[in-house]
Amino acid sequence: MPSSPPSTRTGRFLPALGALFFSAALWAQEPVPEQPHPVELSEDESVEDIEASQAMPGSDERASKTADAERPAGTTATAPADTDAVPTRVAPNVDLKQVAPTPEPAPKSPEPGGEATTEAAEKPVTPEAAEPKANDANPTPDAPTASEEATAAESPQEAPPAEPLVILGTEVRPGTTTRLGWTPDTTMAGLNQPTPVLVINGARPGPNLCLTGAVHGDELNGIEIIRRVMYDIQADELSGRLIGVPIVNLQGFQRGSRYLPDRRDLNRNFPGDPNGSLASRVAHSLFNDVIRHCDMLVDIHTGSLKRTNLAQLRADMHISSVARFTEGFDKMAVIHSQGTPGMLRTAATSHGIVAVTMEAGESLRIQEKQIKAGVNSINSLLEKQGMISRLFVWGKPEPVYYNSTWLRAKHGGILVSDVDLGDDVVAGEVLGIVTDPITNAQHPIRAEQDGRVIGMAVDQVVMAGFATYHIGTEARGPEQGPEED
Repeated sequence: MPSSPPSTRTGRFLPALGALFFSAALWAQEPVPEQPHPVELSEDESVEDIEASQAMPGSDERASKTADAERPAGTTATAPADTDAVPTRVAPNVDLKQVAPTPEPAPKSPEPGGEATTEAAEKPVTPEAAEPKANDANPTPDAPTASEEATAAESPQEAPPAEPLVILGTEVRPGTTTRLGWTPDTTMAGLNQPTPVLVINGARPGPNLCLTGAVHGDELNGIEIIRRVMYDIQADELSGRLIGVPIVNLQGFQRGSRYLPDRRDLNRNFPGDPNGSLASRVAHSLFNDVIRHCDMLVDIHTGSLKRTNLAQLRADMHISSVARFTEGFDKMAVIHSQGTPGMLRTAATSHGIVAVTMEAGESLRIQEKQIKAGVNSINSLLEKQGMISRLFVWGKPEPVYYNSTWLRAKHGGILVSDVDLGDDVVAGEVLGIVTDPITNAQHPIRAEQDGRVIGMAVDQVVMAGFATYHIGTEARGPEQGPEED
């Protein structure tokens, strides 16, 4: 039998040789490390959900190595531009009381070395920029005479002028008021709706006070409190800056929901993570784009789950600056609370921002009494901080409650209360009755100690274990002895 030619034998072995090299290449690849499970999971998520949304370990390193390999020789990576370092536009001076269109999103910074945006190129020259400066013609003026120096020494020194505020890529000049738009950039392109941010940059220097509302989308009283405070202040009477975000959780507000669309509580995700869950990304965007500009913060909330709160402050009284800060709120009870990790107030204080939480009323309702109390206390704070100068009559100081306890229903049924918010109660007093609608059995809920009703559930159907009454106990200082009979 004739032997095959050499070319035929070589053709037979080539596919086998290629398969051998391919298998060796697969074995030579580094094994993908097993993805670790998170330490803590929320009640509404599973391990599979976390694994599906997390980036694989080492993916950032591989992407960085690929980018370095593709980068031309002799060049270095460019750091991301700071959107607040160089403003892309000057904010217009507007009257907040006038009806205005929805604010536009904050402009994006131009790429380093790139051309300016069309908006910046087409922006008209302001009168200040068009007006020639007095010293342009004579850049080296003559030295002042001796009489001029003597006159300047005798005249009192003027206060330093206020400086522009650069926030959300926009310069807000002193003595102006404007509306800006904050967009967390977490939704699909074309569907982003900017969240309004109201800014008043006073004509005189001073601290930065921030007001935030509707971090929970169903809490409405804070929205109206911020609107009334901001719309009642003129820039020329303000010392410092006032920054208001009436509706932080815009998506939850539109749906009448406490939570974000991913069913997470935004106020448990601060300061946030740009690579985390939706709530964590929104929290990170708000904290870095807005909150970091604050010296002081008042985060306004209401009761949740069909509960209502007496107008009050939640503050960590162990922090001396926070304790002094609470003294500026008129007719506002203070509840000592260190807060929990993830809260906006807790994250702010950990970053050196003096912050408190204001509670007023219940969710999904506009309550005039609670709104007036909130507006009055913030106006008193502005006066106390020297940001405005108005004739303000202070009311009777409210106590500080260092201890507070929630009483829970021991039986299910229909709750009907016998007390109101702010009532003083004594141990053993009946606060409300839970009635079984089938058996007609009545179960009273009694106060376990003397105190004051600072929060309570509205009349409703409750189950066993439902928190019904929040009783605050006023602490006695060392100079305050027991009352005599």
